[in-house]
Amino acid sequence: MEDVLPSGLLEVCLLVGVPREQLRTQLQDAQRKPRSLLPLDPEVLSVFVPPFISRDDTHSTNTGGNNFNRGKRRSFRKKKERPKLENARTLNGDQKAPGTEDVTVPKDIDLIGLPQLCFPGGLYITSEPREDHIHFLVFTDVCGNRTYGVVAQYYQPMQDGFIASNGQAQWESVRAGKKPGCFVPLAICVISRYPYFNALKDCLSCLLVQLRSFKDLDVDDHIKEFAAKLFLIPSPPPGPLHLVFNMKPLQIIIPSREDPDSPVIDLDLHLPLLCFKPEQVLQIITCILTERKMVFFSSDWALLTLVAECFMLYLHPLQWQHTFVPLLSRHMLDFVMAPTSFLMGCHADHFEVVSTEAEDLILINIDDGNISHSKMVEEEPEIPDVPAQAAETFKKRAESLQLHYDLELCHLRATTDLGELQMRRRAWQQKLNTEVQQMTLQLIVNIFREVKGHLNYEHRVFNSEEFLKTRAIGDQPFYGKVLETYMFHSFLKARLNRKMDAFARLELSTQSEEDRFNLMFRTPRRLTMEKMASKRFNSQNIINRRMVISMPNLQDIKLPESPARKSSLRRIETDIAVRKPSKSVSTFKIPEIHFPLMSHCVHSYYTEFFNHLSRAINTLPPDNSALLARYFYLRGLISLMQGKLLNALSDFQNLDKTDLRIFPTELVRKIVETLPPSERFQADRKPELKRLISLVMEQQREVTKTDDHVKHFELPKTHMQLDDFVKRIQESGIVRDTDTIHRLFDALTVGQQKQIDPETFRDFYNYWKETEAEAQEVNLPPAVIEHLDKNECVYKLSCSVKTNYGVGKIALTQKRLFLLTEGGRPGYVHIAAFRDIEDVKNTTVAFLLLRIPTLRIETIYKKQIFEANLKTECDLWYLIVKEMWAGKKMADDHKDPQYIQQALTNVLLMDAVVGALQSSKAIYAASKLSYFDRMKNEVPMMIPKTTSETLKHKINPSAGETFPQAIDVLLYTPGHLDISERPDNAHPKLWCALNEGKVVVFDASTWTIQQHCFRMGRCKLTCMVMVEQSQVWIGSQDSIIYIINTHSMSCNKQLNDHHSDITDIVVEKKNGIPSEAYSSSLDGTVIAWNISTLKVNRAFQLPCQNLTSIKLHNDQLWCCTGSCIFVMSTYEFRLQMKIEHHLKDVCSYFLCFQLFPERNEVWASYSGSSDLYIWNTKDFASTPQKIHLQDCSEITCMIQVKNQMWVGSTGTSQGKIKGKIYVISAEKKTVEKELFGHADTVKALCSAEDRYVLSGAGKEEGKIAIWKVE
Repeated sequence: MEDVLPSGLLEVCLLVGVPREQLRTQLQDAQRKPRSLLPLDPEVLSVFVPPFISRDDTHSTNTGGNNFNRGKRRSFRKKKERPKLENARTLNGDQKAPGTEDVTVPKDIDLIGLPQLCFPGGLYITSEPREDHIHFLVFTDVCGNRTYGVVAQYYQPMQDGFIASNGQAQWESVRAGKKPGCFVPLAICVISRYPYFNALKDCLSCLLVQLRSFKDLDVDDHIKEFAAKLFLIPSPPPGPLHLVFNMKPLQIIIPSREDPDSPVIDLDLHLPLLCFKPEQVLQIITCILTERKMVFFSSDWALLTLVAECFMLYLHPLQWQHTFVPLLSRHMLDFVMAPTSFLMGCHADHFEVVSTEAEDLILINIDDGNISHSKMVEEEPEIPDVPAQAAETFKKRAESLQLHYDLELCHLRATTDLGELQMRRRAWQQKLNTEVQQMTLQLIVNIFREVKGHLNYEHRVFNSEEFLKTRAIGDQPFYGKVLETYMFHSFLKARLNRKMDAFARLELSTQSEEDRFNLMFRTPRRLTMEKMASKRFNSQNIINRRMVISMPNLQDIKLPESPARKSSLRRIETDIAVRKPSKSVSTFKIPEIHFPLMSHCVHSYYTEFFNHLSRAINTLPPDNSALLARYFYLRGLISLMQGKLLNALSDFQNLDKTDLRIFPTELVRKIVETLPPSERFQADRKPELKRLISLVMEQQREVTKTDDHVKHFELPKTHMQLDDFVKRIQESGIVRDTDTIHRLFDALTVGQQKQIDPETFRDFYNYWKETEAEAQEVNLPPAVIEHLDKNECVYKLSCSVKTNYGVGKIALTQKRLFLLTEGGRPGYVHIAAFRDIEDVKNTTVAFLLLRIPTLRIETIYKKQIFEANLKTECDLWYLIVKEMWAGKKMADDHKDPQYIQQALTNVLLMDAVVGALQSSKAIYAASKLSYFDRMKNEVPMMIPKTTSETLKHKINPSAGETFPQAIDVLLYTPGHLDISERPDNAHPKLWCALNEGKVVVFDASTWTIQQHCFRMGRCKLTCMVMVEQSQVWIGSQDSIIYIINTHSMSCNKQLNDHHSDITDIVVEKKNGIPSEAYSSSLDGTVIAWNISTLKVNRAFQLPCQNLTSIKLHNDQLWCCTGSCIFVMSTYEFRLQMKIEHHLKDVCSYFLCFQLFPERNEVWASYSGSSDLYIWNTKDFASTPQKIHLQDCSEITCMIQVKNQMWVGSTGTSQGKIKGKIYVISAEKKTVEKELFGHADTVKALCSAEDRYVLSGAGKEEGKIAIWKVE
């Protein structure tokens, strides 16, 4: 069980020094032969391992929980060839008899090499007392797991061959008139699973103070008590709770990690910034990222480990995966000859030896802040520079840090209280650590932010070649080396798994509106006019306008504008993007541990610990769920140590409703597997524990190995059928939409077998990428740029041609055509905006005996027809202009800007097809991609006037997916349109549930994607509701209610009390404040929840199943089942009324219903029916009114907005399923509008503050329409 039970602070404690007899012999030899003393070989004198309870007393503590109190230890047998261990003693209850052979220590602890690391510079007897010294160790096992050691060296006086306490020796020396002959060093080493460097240093400092008053024979007993105390201190769970315990004279704080994915940080993160300049810090980070062989040097042993650990933390969430030995003793110097990458550290005295005997090393001198190379290298390999913009931002942040505590003290009053001094320093250090963490994380995000643009998630492909090509020339050496490392490979795995770690959270929170726009439309990479102007004029000033935040008029989507910022590439503004306030942290005082450590003392300690936690839980307000979760977790651990397994399970079960992230799944599974039959029977009688056990064991059965392979894109080497071609194109990143790729396949296989050879694919791919690269080099003059919008890009330029507007190149953007005139001063001549084009013709004009192909474009507002003698390019430009014209018209008609982006992709594919094929069939092949032009000609799509006037905009939550996905649920959550009112995630949001538990969140002030595809389980989501400002509850067919924190946008809690599909959730408000939530499941269960505590207030089982939805009004709960609608009182769940199914068709059932409380009406529909039925709530006996809906096959959803009922439906048109929305007047009971907005069933409706209605379609279309409410 040790491998899953969280360890205490201590794994093992050792006393290291020289055995007394050997010491006496050495001193006698030294007196006979006067000379300087040679270094002695240190040995392990005593080993202190748990359990620390006396053996005759142990049986009484292992009641019921002995499986957890006995750790797995490896037995280390002393052999004659290892004489140094024969003097070692183990103290785990009592001293071993001299004849005992077994020395039990935790596995992975090597007693042979440890003494050298405790005295890395050698063990010397001195004639003068020396200062106590502390240094730090890190051990790594073969699996990469690290263990940490803190070593305290201290000196004991020796008189006449005997070691005594400091005080005793000095007093006896004074009385005898002589001083101690020498001072002997000893070392105490504490080994822990956690890197609590500062805490363990403080503990050892306290121990050293106490040891001064003890005689030699008493030292072991006192160290044993010290070790026992640390063993009983648990490690805090991740989150906002630190543990505090008393180790006289100091209060020791054990800090928690920030979240489960974060490392423990208990050291001063600014140490490297005191030792090195920011430029050198970046160089060292580069060496680590490029996995070089590095050796740190310092004359201070402690600094070696601390500085190396700081650099490891700077890279989080990236992880060093090679040898990591930050401290080498003088006997271990040959380690630096290792052939693979490593990071090691040794004393500055060995600098010359290491630098001359080992090759290809990066030598980092901490003491003088220098970085050099080993002297055996003929040509010093250059350390590539960190990408320029990321480096600049880092240096500015580093220079702004306040690194000196003395400057902080200047304005503070003096204090004489040691505890207050300690707390002041700790608070300052905590704040500085947070700033350093944010600064280094920002650096990592800035370096690797654009990796995601070259990933294909479906096929797990990274196009490293293209990523490298798109980097700035000066940055390519850096990326060229980093992309080949194990570290980067692991980083790619995490990105492809969509891991929401520190990198992903910061990257998401600092996403620009341009990033979100590109996420929605997946446009081919081109420079916007904004970036082009910045690139041309001033690499330090990029122009950005500020966006006015309001509920948008969504006729046209434009890129947002923000204040001017520095740099030619996108960068994160340090003040706005990263400087977050430190999270508030609480502390919990661990009770005192009393000695001698008999079983009743341990039992008393655990009981007191349990009681303290229980009091904290009972006094904490329920809305502080984060702190509650940590108390439940700790109390569960304490119950476990007491052997109370069911109590432990109950506390861990509470984590579902407080903070699911720290739920110890493996530990709970182990507990369940070791439950005695009697306790398993008791657990099965408690519904909540039975449910917990069932879920944990199901998860164990369903565990599938995560697919973590990463492919690098390679051109195909064999012929491709359609399916393989689709996969290859998606992997290449050219286009993801499957239908578009099918049309591309048809284009490339014109006049041949339906397969594509590798040469054709290579020609097409190369032409596409070359065109993309050339477009990056387009550099328009300022006189041209000022005529274009800042978000416009030039996607294609013609050759130089003669036109009736002058000689020049025709340029195509997503909005217009213009002529880039040639001559002394290149200029801009407007040809046409695509929406203004009236006709496009491909003709010829006579010139002497020739007929020159000419493109003619007529526009609405110009009498003069544009003519261009495009010669061989004419046919292609004719196809391109017609496709863009048709795409723009469709985008305007359907209020869907994605159509113009799709048209752009089509014309660029046409261009690449013509360039790749280079044959007479090329134009015909390219015409296969004229999707919108063909649609316009084949099926003229007239949008009804009512629909056009009511429809404001369309958005696509499936952007970037290979297929459209059905929209199952929509939820609008209000916010502040002016972000200055509430800067913390303040904008209104639109939540969209897709298939398999996916949720996409839009910023409803700009209708851009805020959070792309996070997942709630693997089943279909059925309902969403905003329970309070910070919580969205999402019901799923897996019977779980997921609770989303709207600030962190993460799921930290869930409710597991239902046993069937969740069908609906409603919230009851009293005086405008949410008080209770009601949830229903398909099996007829209704549960009333306390929103603050997430406890079940009441539960009720309806007399029938198939409960599909519930509504709440005036303390009445309306429950819709297939056969009837029940009306229950919310207090007693007593049946008050019932609406019976009244149709003669026994196969039909209630499908959906809606209350209209202002009119005392219930509106409902039946399956397979196009009729709406309306009952008067005061007279259910009377026949309901009926409203027949034309061209409707079935009503799928409805929503009340003001005095109207908006009804979503499904129907057919020309043999295809169509979605239609009916707007019905509640007063007149007539259809006021019929809205044709979707090419598939309308599956979801929601209202945005009664100003807009949003509708979601089925999987054939997968889009959201935004409608204006009158």
